[in-house]
Amino acid sequence: MENKLDEIISLCKRRGFVYPSSEIYGGLAAIYDYGHYGILLKNNIRDAWWKYMVQYRDDVVGLDSAIFMHPKTWEASGHTAGFNDPQVDCRKCKSRFRADHLLEEFGLNFDKAPIEIINQELDKLREAKKLKCNNCGSTDLTPAKQFSLMVKSNIGSPTDEMTEENVVYLRPETCGGIYLEYKNIIDSLHPKLPFGVAQVGKAFRNEIVARQFIFRTREFEQMEMQYFLHPSMMADKYEEWKNTRWQWYLDYGIPEKKIRWYKHEKLAHYASQAYDIEFDSQFLGGFKEIEGIHARGDWDLSQHSKFSGVDLSYFDEATKEKFIPHILETSVGLGRLFFMFLDNAYTVEELGEDKRLVLKIDRRLAPVKVAIFPLLKNKPQLVEKARAIYDKLKMEFMCEFDDNGNIGKRYRRQDEIGTPYCVTIDFETIEKDNSVTVRDRDTMKQERVGVEELGKYFADKL
Repeated sequence: MENKLDEIISLCKRRGFVYPSSEIYGGLAAIYDYGHYGILLKNNIRDAWWKYMVQYRDDVVGLDSAIFMHPKTWEASGHTAGFNDPQVDCRKCKSRFRADHLLEEFGLNFDKAPIEIINQELDKLREAKKLKCNNCGSTDLTPAKQFSLMVKSNIGSPTDEMTEENVVYLRPETCGGIYLEYKNIIDSLHPKLPFGVAQVGKAFRNEIVARQFIFRTREFEQMEMQYFLHPSMMADKYEEWKNTRWQWYLDYGIPEKKIRWYKHEKLAHYASQAYDIEFDSQFLGGFKEIEGIHARGDWDLSQHSKFSGVDLSYFDEATKEKFIPHILETSVGLGRLFFMFLDNAYTVEELGEDKRLVLKIDRRLAPVKVAIFPLLKNKPQLVEKARAIYDKLKMEFMCEFDDNGNIGKRYRRQDEIGTPYCVTIDFETIEKDNSVTVRDRDTMKQERVGVEELGKYFADKL
């Protein structure tokens, strides 16, 4: 699978989607930068999610909360004490592994199991001479120990020395900010239950191992929605949100055969249900988690109310009932969605003796919608006309002007970044009927369209 994954990593770098961060200094593990086409695609995915989660609904509002929060936030949520993964080290080559992932390789599922249980299972594998380092083959592996995923900073501290008294954490997930602003949202916007709060933002986790390109990184963007409701509504609303999120994937071109539900049997102590949407990745080798939908109970608001001393209950004017709302959460990584859409779109076609690599991505998500070419770059009248068309279309659509190389090479470049339509200005445009050739990315079929009709043509198609 590593060689297969290299294909998409190569495309992303070659075509300006994703670069390794700090590459001139040797890079920084599990940190990536998004290039021109990458940020265009990422923003389109983000906006598509936002439309379905906020714009098209009457019961969800938006928020952009801070990355840094009061340290007590994470004490209340349990992150300070319990946000850990089990780590195993190879004493010979110093490689690190997640212990539960090592057990998975033997068909053993011990996700979220106590460290004692994990070590018991590792000892069984040691005794059977099966446990070894995936990197160097050594059998000299340490017992599993807890490794904190929290990323620390000393922001606001007058001293360079970081202690437990002055440490401030970078948030490990974005939902904490929603819980802290719940009261302000109630007091300022006066929403009625049930209602949700959605946000997109950066989160940080000190992952033990992060080796799946942008699918698992230490700095990432989450898109989360916390839906506040009366506990009696949870069952119906949970199914409703499951259906809503499932349909979003289908609406944006993910085939139903490539996604499935995974039900968590081992739940957090406060949760009553937890399902993941998994995607069948050609580059990661099988179904991988993309999004989680969780019934979290009243744990979050109860904890923050307890630790802050602020009453976070809700008073229902109609029923005169006062209660702590329960929370239904949908949570997805933007980087994982980005990877999924690339993975799904990545297509290699046989064209006689030639091959074509094309990203058949949903037109609404494509980084560039229309590319405009003059047939020849050394004919001023063609270039001038092409520029005029480009200048007009770019006011409505994300466009690109390209006059470098022959038409075939230009088509291939646009295929590899997923551009749905290419427009070629030729001598017929100038000398005959003021029409251009429009080429479709997926079918490669071409048709003549009048220059004055291009705006409406693309508005209908895109």
